[in-house]
Amino acid sequence: MPPAAVIFDCDGTLVDSEPLAWRAWRDLLAGYGYELLPEDIELTRGRGWPEIHRHFAGVVPELPESAGAWEGFSGRLFALLEAELTPFDDAIGTARELHEQGVPVAVASSSPRARLDATLRAAGLDELFDVTVAGDEVEHGKPAPDLFLAAAERLGVAPGDCVAVEDSPPGVAAAVAAGMTVVAVARKPEHRADLEPHLVDELTATVVEAALAR
Repeated sequence: MPPAAVIFDCDGTLVDSEPLAWRAWRDLLAGYGYELLPEDIELTRGRGWPEIHRHFAGVVPELPESAGAWEGFSGRLFALLEAELTPFDDAIGTARELHEQGVPVAVASSSPRARLDATLRAAGLDELFDVTVAGDEVEHGKPAPDLFLAAAERLGVAPGDCVAVEDSPPGVAAAVAAGMTVVAVARKPEHRADLEPHLVDELTATVVEAALAR
């Protein structure tokens, strides 16, 4: 039996947007004399805006409050998305094939609604998904299950009958907590061990549909 629905993470799973986001943060933080560090990226990877802003406000006391920081960050990011965003062909192809087969597809993203919509629009994906859920539409972001549970609820399907496609440990933890079967892709080799036992070597519609039978 095919899954009742397949729910995709967005940043890092569907599109290669994370390097652009870190460039936007680097440029913003440089204005306060702070150099973005690798540990900043690892500590905030896969997290929602409140957690990311809280982290950087902790290391850069001069950083504006959430709304002001978002204005500075998003202006830089959205310009980069429009100019340089690269989709991941395996994930996009998988989502399109599932959609053509009649399997409902959704997005559950930690990004705020404005960023999620801008990303999907820049990638030409704004008409593909049946449902999209953004990080500022639920009480708790990943690794809590709220985003995936909200996506399943909006689709009208049971979470246990869904497959989630993720690329980060917080995302995998969120999908597992929601009771979903998880397929994980490692966009960077150093993250492979963190995604076991959900990691697949190739992301295809066939692999996703077979995941429930594991």
